[in-house]
Amino acid sequence: MNKSDFWNNVYKSKDIDAVSWYADRLDTSLELIEKNCVQKENTIIDIGSGRSSLAYDLYNLGYNNLTLLDISEEAISQTLNRLGKLPVSIKTIIGNISKITTQENLYGLWHDRAVFHFLTEESQRNKYVQNLKRSLKKNGIAIIATFGPDGPDKCSGLNTMKYDKTTLHAELGDDFQILGSKIDYHQTPFNTSQQFIYCWFKFKIK
Repeated sequence: MNKSDFWNNVYKSKDIDAVSWYADRLDTSLELIEKNCVQKENTIIDIGSGRSSLAYDLYNLGYNNLTLLDISEEAISQTLNRLGKLPVSIKTIIGNISKITTQENLYGLWHDRAVFHFLTEESQRNKYVQNLKRSLKKNGIAIIATFGPDGPDKCSGLNTMKYDKTTLHAELGDDFQILGSKIDYHQTPFNTSQQFIYCWFKFKIK
């Protein structure tokens, strides 16, 4: 089973609150986006958007230039159905961020909660970073959340990587200035806790 089929099956077979990464509201993500993206007209892309409420919550905060990217067509479809007819257009991209080539110089903010830690091969991470550099505008912001040093080794049966702020920064390279980091504990629907680390960076060149 390829990765898109795997994730389509997950989203087809499991209820929205029956996966470990589910949260009613992505409070830490929203806090960091508001802090680092003051101009509400800025272009934002959510990598691995899944079925989260982030797009709807960002719209309610006044952001109206949003793109959702996910490997799963099923996840995107469910999200759009749940959003209904918002008075702004939500752009969507269906694809594997470690394989596709994104548009150049397009986004002011890149948000990723829980995609990068699934990239266990160096070639996957290299392609991800190439897309990140390609897509972000100069001085654009990248907010990336992965499992922290004490996070789980697996998620949905897949192996994951774990990072601290130094190792995550090293993956992105010197073209990015780290602006801050935060350890966050996600309470899953199954009454367990997962350690995440959020790091936010500024893209310094282009």
